[in-house]
Amino acid sequence: MLRPVVFHIRAKEEIRALPRDVRLKIGSALMALQRGFNLGLPVSRPMPIVMPGVEELRLRGESGQYRVFCYRKARAGILVTRAFHKKTPETPRSEIELARRRLEEMLHEHEQDPGCT
Repeated sequence: MLRPVVFHIRAKEEIRALPRDVRLKIGSALMALQRGFNLGLPVSRPMPIVMPGVEELRLRGESGQYRVFCYRKARAGILVTRAFHKKTPETPRSEIELARRRLEEMLHEHEQDPGCT
């Protein structure tokens, strides 16, 4: 059975704004995660600086590098918190903080939902 993917509303908007080739790669990576695969480098790497259990999907498109932060340990499923075009060698601190805030918000929201198992 596939685990659900739950998008932060802003992350969904961010993904929709990305180039088509990148959206397709994001979809393939998320489908693999839904099926329980561990992607590993170069496609995925742990990002405990955001929060333990967060992964960074690392995708290359025709127009550059893109990143998607997701968390697979939630009862609700795979939580997608942030997607962005990476323009610097190191992930900006502001991106890490934003992903952390969104994940905390989503965890709080979904922990309150009695339908999550």
